[in-house]
Amino acid sequence: MPEHGPRPVRAARGTALTAKGWATEAPLRMLMNNLDPEVAERPDDLIVYGGTGKAARNWEAYDAIVRTLETLELDETLLVQSGKPVGVFRTHEWAPRVLIANSNLVGDWATWPEFRRLEHLGLTMYGQMTAGSWIYIGTQGILQGTFECFAAVADKKFGAANGSGGSLAGTLTLTGGAGGMGGAQPLAVTMNGGVVLIVDVDPDRLRRRVDHGYLDEMTDDLDDAVARVLAAKAEKRALSVGLVGNAATVFPELLRLGVPIDIVTDQTSAHDPLSYLPESISLADWHAEAARDPEGFTLAARASMARQVQAMVDFQDAGAEVFDYGNSIRAEALLGGCARAFDFPGFVPAYIRPLFEEGKGPFRWVALSGDPGDIAATDRAILELFPNDAKLARWIAGAQEKVHFEGLPARICWLGYQERNLAGLKFNEMVASGELSAPIVIGRDHLDSGSVASPYRETEGMKDGSDAIADWPLLNALLNTASGATWVSIHHGGGVGIGRSIHAGQVVVADGTALAAQKIERVLVNDPGTGVMRHVDAGYEHAADVARERGLRVPMWEGR
Repeated sequence: MPEHGPRPVRAARGTALTAKGWATEAPLRMLMNNLDPEVAERPDDLIVYGGTGKAARNWEAYDAIVRTLETLELDETLLVQSGKPVGVFRTHEWAPRVLIANSNLVGDWATWPEFRRLEHLGLTMYGQMTAGSWIYIGTQGILQGTFECFAAVADKKFGAANGSGGSLAGTLTLTGGAGGMGGAQPLAVTMNGGVVLIVDVDPDRLRRRVDHGYLDEMTDDLDDAVARVLAAKAEKRALSVGLVGNAATVFPELLRLGVPIDIVTDQTSAHDPLSYLPESISLADWHAEAARDPEGFTLAARASMARQVQAMVDFQDAGAEVFDYGNSIRAEALLGGCARAFDFPGFVPAYIRPLFEEGKGPFRWVALSGDPGDIAATDRAILELFPNDAKLARWIAGAQEKVHFEGLPARICWLGYQERNLAGLKFNEMVASGELSAPIVIGRDHLDSGSVASPYRETEGMKDGSDAIADWPLLNALLNTASGATWVSIHHGGGVGIGRSIHAGQVVVADGTALAAQKIERVLVNDPGTGVMRHVDAGYEHAADVARERGLRVPMWEGR
């Protein structure tokens, strides 16, 4: 038997195929890209982001996936069960080349202790969202959504007050967590003109954000950090400062000091208590202590989260804009003894739901060529396709200036129902004409308008009370499979943790062929269309107007 173990992984570039066609080469390169040291948090452990989100169950399974994709016929489908390839079946050219299911547990068994027991037995893995579905693109993947969120905060709360047309100029944001998700926050705030202080226990994470241009400065001195951000706030100068420290300690201390903070949120990996460092444990002892006594570590982590969240509640009482950024910290803090943990809202009901009603969400694409010039060309195409979208133009310009590519060059922007297909078809034409040097992979985050059931995040506070109905992401996955997506995934847990979310992902390849154009037209209309449909069903009138205006049939609403 061959030896299987950690080694550097890097996706191929250029047009030379190692698989039998682009429909199988694309998932192969994207799997490898997820584990590129530029991209993954802990590539030797196959962990991509989110503390435990893996691309494959173990190195033996990774090697088997690679070997299978290299030999898979273009009318066959590979099935992947929680990071392990389990079967190859004859299907047809319209079928997905890969179908993935990660971390899914039957309801009564959907708990962290049971998941960890099964994981220890080698029977499952945590796929997060885009880690186990092979469409993670580094911190940029969440950056644009974070940019959209903070822009919405600016529009809703500060636009009229500071006379800056929805800018965060002159405001100070406090947040925690600079990992694969949270590391997007400082740049998202500064791109909206604000000042941000971001706290993380791990100096290496903050240093990586500085090196990649997502964070301006870092320090391990609280007084120094406060002085820097207050000076920038007074000057209405955009600035991000990272502070090495534990958010459970720093948040209450900033409150005690009376630092004038306008916005408070958090993106630590709180969904899994073993990924949140308690105040009582040192950084050096973190992983050993979590492995030695996971239940005791969980209790300690929840107690620390409770202190952090109580400080967030107190900031809200003092007049700050406070919101949960979808990492389950409120739910964990409640378990840790913070009775008022849910006194502040999640970011989706507070700011994002109107976008979801239009089927608007994260549209991301990757240049399989490895050539940044291909992304520059697609940027131009996006701006030409949507010339009247000022926020989109601001985002593209900012991303071109400030976003450091990690792994294969990629881009993301938020597009809606009857918009994503236009971009996808244009990219396919550019591949066919040679304007792009190789095919483009088009996917999205699982965090989208019709692909998630997550009562603490995307579906929190639904108008009809349907927060926990998980039929919707399953229908989304089934429809994307029927529509011709290149690979489709169904996961449990995501960024909020075991027992709290079911979500689905899809990816389609633009290889310049007529068949790809047909698939793109169906997938990129139908996929965001499920988001409009879901919100129409929940009783949102704006979603119903969008459906009527854009020709989406929703049978129970026809004739109304």
